[in-house]
Amino acid sequence: MKPVLKTTYHSLKGIVLTATATIFFSCGSHPKNFENALDYALYSPSKKIKRVMDNLEAHELQILLTTVERDLTENLVFQEHSFQLDSLHYFYPASTVKFPAAVLSLEKLTELNRSHLDHYLVEGDTSMYNFAVTINEIFAVSDNEANNRLFEFLGSDYINSKLKSKGIHPLRISHRLSTSDAANPTTKTIDLHSKENNTLTIHSNTNNTPRPLKLNHLNKGIGFIQDGLPIDAPFNFSLKNYFSLSAQHEMIKRVIFPEAFKASERFLISEEKRNFLLESMHKLPREQGYDPKIYFDSYGKFLWFGDTKKQLPKHIKIYNKVGYAYGTLTDCAFIEDRKNNLSYFVTATILVNQNGIFNDNNYEYDSIGIPFLAELGRQIHKYEKYQKKHSGISMTKGQ
Repeated sequence: MKPVLKTTYHSLKGIVLTATATIFFSCGSHPKNFENALDYALYSPSKKIKRVMDNLEAHELQILLTTVERDLTENLVFQEHSFQLDSLHYFYPASTVKFPAAVLSLEKLTELNRSHLDHYLVEGDTSMYNFAVTINEIFAVSDNEANNRLFEFLGSDYINSKLKSKGIHPLRISHRLSTSDAANPTTKTIDLHSKENNTLTIHSNTNNTPRPLKLNHLNKGIGFIQDGLPIDAPFNFSLKNYFSLSAQHEMIKRVIFPEAFKASERFLISEEKRNFLLESMHKLPREQGYDPKIYFDSYGKFLWFGDTKKQLPKHIKIYNKVGYAYGTLTDCAFIEDRKNNLSYFVTATILVNQNGIFNDNNYEYDSIGIPFLAELGRQIHKYEKYQKKHSGISMTKGQ
């Protein structure tokens, strides 16, 4: 049975059109035979794509693509295309939750009239940290400890309420990552220190204890490993973080194009902090001082380049945050090709856990998941490049 592609076209002027299309392989794999890049990419004859498309139920694939254009009056126009988008179908967001931690930390610093260059000290930790370095660690190498320190600074209630107030939903951030006290609702006291030696204390706060999520597919697989022992039951995610694909996509759109949204829906970040954020999101690990033999360019860039360790072309800028854990790979990205004047958003998630066992570290990240996301990115770009050449449409740049 051929899957149905549901495509939604959304304009900032309020025009919304929804179309449903079924594309057959017989129409050929040339871009001219397809109505949009997502259709073209998903019906690619590439084995990297086809082996996932032939087993969609197992891979729980969801994709959102937004192309960016300007009309004759230079107003932004978003065209959105989605595949199997379902906010009620749970997937584990993993490190993508570090994205709001980084952005909202900059917003809170702006509210407090503090600099992202400020240092800070976390209760119980003798080390002094720097906000800018912490955020760079999140985007360059997805550092868990860096995320957890920002979690102490913000707290889950602040994160959830701030995002929802900006129209970014559905979501529920409830815990830290990879630490024994991950679900502790009480944050630690944070002392901020400016270069002028001005100190501000953010006191400990107890957040709401999360209730079990009410979503579909919260129980996954046939078993899991707990404390080294096999458990013969599905793994339950009802108390885990929840960050839907649509929420991730809406968030990155607000970061890249704040002018496209109402003031109440934007992140209230100073221009200096926003420029820093954009730089941090696209800079590669080697550009931030990490060993390229360990942290190669695509270490945190799954779409388009995830299956290669070669250096990224200089004219390609990818502003993104990836996540991978429990067999789930997710990439939330804005891709900018400055050579060909192309830009678009892609957010995608895929599950790769053939044996159905969670916590056994036996996932098909490198053999199925990352090759799929990389090929997906390449096919989307190929289509957009063809369309640009043959349609004469002027695509925007991200900055």
